[in-house]
Amino acid sequence: MDLHESKGLPGSASRRAAVYGLSLLTLLNFVNYIDRSILSAVLGSIRAEFGLSHAAGGFIATAFLTAYFITSPIFGRLGDRLSRTRLMAVGVGVWSVATAGAGIARNYVQLLLSRAVVGVGEAAYASISPALISDYYPASRRGRAFAIFYVAIPVGMAVGYVLGGEIEYAFHSWRSVFFIVGLPGVLLALLTLTAPDPPRGIHDGLDERLPADEHASLRAVLVRLARNPVYIWTVLGYAAYTFAMGGLSVWAVNYFQEVRHLHEVEATRIVGGVLIASGLVGTFTGGYLGDWLAARVRHGYLWLSGVSMLASVPFGWVALTSENVVVYSSMLFIAEFLVFLSTGPINVVIVNVVPVAMRATAMAVSIFVIHLLGDLPSPTVLGIVADHAGFVNAALIMPVMLGVSGVIWTATAAWCKGGEPGVARGQRSA
Repeated sequence: MDLHESKGLPGSASRRAAVYGLSLLTLLNFVNYIDRSILSAVLGSIRAEFGLSHAAGGFIATAFLTAYFITSPIFGRLGDRLSRTRLMAVGVGVWSVATAGAGIARNYVQLLLSRAVVGVGEAAYASISPALISDYYPASRRGRAFAIFYVAIPVGMAVGYVLGGEIEYAFHSWRSVFFIVGLPGVLLALLTLTAPDPPRGIHDGLDERLPADEHASLRAVLVRLARNPVYIWTVLGYAAYTFAMGGLSVWAVNYFQEVRHLHEVEATRIVGGVLIASGLVGTFTGGYLGDWLAARVRHGYLWLSGVSMLASVPFGWVALTSENVVVYSSMLFIAEFLVFLSTGPINVVIVNVVPVAMRATAMAVSIFVIHLLGDLPSPTVLGIVADHAGFVNAALIMPVMLGVSGVIWTATAAWCKGGEPGVARGQRSA
C-alpha cells in the first residue's frame, strides 16, 4: 500500500498504509538498536582479548558515533530531496553487513573501522525515518506514533544486551554475537523498499509546505534553523540527555560487573530487564501524555520532557550508589521510566517546530549536534574518568547531565516564544 496511491482514496486506505509504514520503521529501529547495543554486552570480553583500557574500550563506541554524526546531515539533506525508502534501504544493508564484519576483526583498528561503517549505515536510516513518520500521521497524533517508533530503542537495546550475553555464553566467543545479529539485517534492507513514501507535508496543509525551501541551499536552511530558538534549545537539551544515555548504554553492563561484582550474564539480564520494562511503559506513557498535554498547555511536549528529566536525577543517583540489588534495580527502573517519558515528545518538538520541507535536514542537524556534544565524547570521557577517579565517580556524571537537560527544556518551555505549528493550526485533539 503506497500513500501516494492512497491519497484521495477512503481514509481507511491511508490509515492502513500509515500503520504498515510505522510498523516497518519500528521493526527497523528495533534491529538498529540491537546492533548498537551488542557491543556493550561483550565489551568486557573485547577489552580482555585486545588488552584495552576503559578509555580505549569507550572509543569503540566513539568511532561508531563519529561516522554516524558526520554523515547524518548528508543523508538528511538527501532525504528532503530523494526517495526516502531507497536511501534507508541502502543504510540498513550497510549497517547489517558492517555489524557482521566486526566478528572478523583481528585487531583494534579493524574493529574501530567496522563499527564506524555501522555508523554510516545507521545515519541513513535515523535521519530520515522521523520525517517519514511525520508524513504518516497528523500533528495531533504524532506523539503516539513517535512513542511506538521510539519504544524500539529501549526494547532493542535490552534485547541486544541480553542476546549478546547469551550468545557469547553459548558459543564462548564474542565474535559469534556480531555474526548472528548482523547478517539477518540484509533481508530487512529489501523489506525497507516496501515502506510507503508519502508526499512531504501531506498532513500539514499547503500553506505550511513552503515549496521554496525544497530548493534552498544548505546554508540557508542552517541559518533558518539557527534563528529558531525553540529548535536550538531543544537540541542542546537533547545533547545533554544523549551524553548521559550514551554513557549508560555503553558502560552499564560493565559497571555492574566491575562495581557490583555481577557475572556478565547476570548483569546483562538486570540491565536488559530493567531497560525493556521501563522503556515500554515510559515511552508509551510519554507519547500519550505528551499529546494530551500539548493540546492543553503551550509547549506541553517540552514541559513533560523537562520535568521528567529533573525528576529522574535522584533516582538515578541512588541506583548508581546503592549496593543493594533490590534498591539499585528498582531505582534504575524508576529513573529510566522517567527518562523514557521524553523519548517521543522531544522528537515531536523537533519535527513540529520547523517547516515541512526542512524536517529531514532538521532531524539530521539535531543528530549531528546531540552526538557531537553527547554520546560521541561520553563513552570515552567516562572511561577516562573511570581510569583516573574510579568507576563510581564516572557513573555519577550521568544523572548530573540528565539534570542539565531538564533545566534546559523547562527553561525553553517557560521563556521561548514559538510553538508546534502543526498542532497550533487547529489540529489538536484530546
